[in-house]
Amino acid sequence: MMRNRRVKQDRHKSEVQELPGRHPTSAVWLIRSILGLSVMGLLVTFSLTIVSPLIQHVAYTHRIRLPFFVDLSQPADFSLNHTINMYLTSEEGISLGVWHTVPEQQWKEAQGKDLAWYQNSLSDGSPVFIYLHGNTGTRAAPHRVGVAKVLSALGYHVLVPDYRGFGDSTGEPTEAGLTTDALYIFNFVKARCGNSRIIFWGHSLGTGVSTNVAVKILEQGGTLDGVILEGAFIDPRQKTTAHLFAWYYWTFPCIGYFLPEPWAENNVVFPNEENLKKMRNPILFLHSEDDHMTSIWNAQKLFEAAVSTQDAERVQLVSFEASLGYLHNGLYRDARLPDIIKRFVLSL
Repeated sequence: MMRNRRVKQDRHKSEVQELPGRHPTSAVWLIRSILGLSVMGLLVTFSLTIVSPLIQHVAYTHRIRLPFFVDLSQPADFSLNHTINMYLTSEEGISLGVWHTVPEQQWKEAQGKDLAWYQNSLSDGSPVFIYLHGNTGTRAAPHRVGVAKVLSALGYHVLVPDYRGFGDSTGEPTEAGLTTDALYIFNFVKARCGNSRIIFWGHSLGTGVSTNVAVKILEQGGTLDGVILEGAFIDPRQKTTAHLFAWYYWTFPCIGYFLPEPWAENNVVFPNEENLKKMRNPILFLHSEDDHMTSIWNAQKLFEAAVSTQDAERVQLVSFEASLGYLHNGLYRDARLPDIIKRFVLSL
């Protein structure tokens, strides 16, 4: 009897499993496949239209306006008491916030002076530095203020602009836009500085802006007296994790199926290596051996590119020991830096 019951139960289970409609038909699978492809298509479209701008933000990080809750129109709040804030229009609809710090020995004379006085001071014969900063924060970042103080103490003028989209400057950043902004600042200074020497100091992202503008000045028949490149990076189109922008991209290769490369539409290219082969002005590379954003390999490779096309005596590479802990932003603290800069300026 027990055996017969088990047979009946097994037959019942078999009958239940074979009831019609329990397995999806071909039509159901087709509908599910179409719905799945439609959802994936919507996700890809979303990625291209919504997430892609976020990738551009990762490249420039311009909306992270550190330090927070500061008034960029008041440089004295950052112990720059011989500095004026101004706004320059690099092109229609683009207003750039810019600080102009005069040489430290002029700090008493500078008190209470207006914009006209500061602009006239550019022709006093002192070298003029245009500091082109990196891809996060504003001109008030501590390491940028630190560089301005070092250069001012050496007797130089310093102009520190925020590119479009950074700080209190208007617009959105693109490579062409940042290059236009820096070229405008150069021409602004050139029209007012007489025979004073003009030197670019580019840091991180600013190294790409600096070399772009240096090439444009050369193509337009102009001259740039010198360029300092701190924390320089290799062209991000090269598949290496050692450059500034693409670490997140090559770390997650599958992202390429859904998101365009951030430089695909010429938003983030900055071909430093190609530019350096065209440049004909003196160049000083500064790089920390423990730089965690752009390894010193970048500077070494770019140095080789620069000396391949011009006199090696006009190109220098100064590295700073990893034990000093300067990483990507701390070189301005080095006690040797003023003498390094002074020797470079005297060699121009």
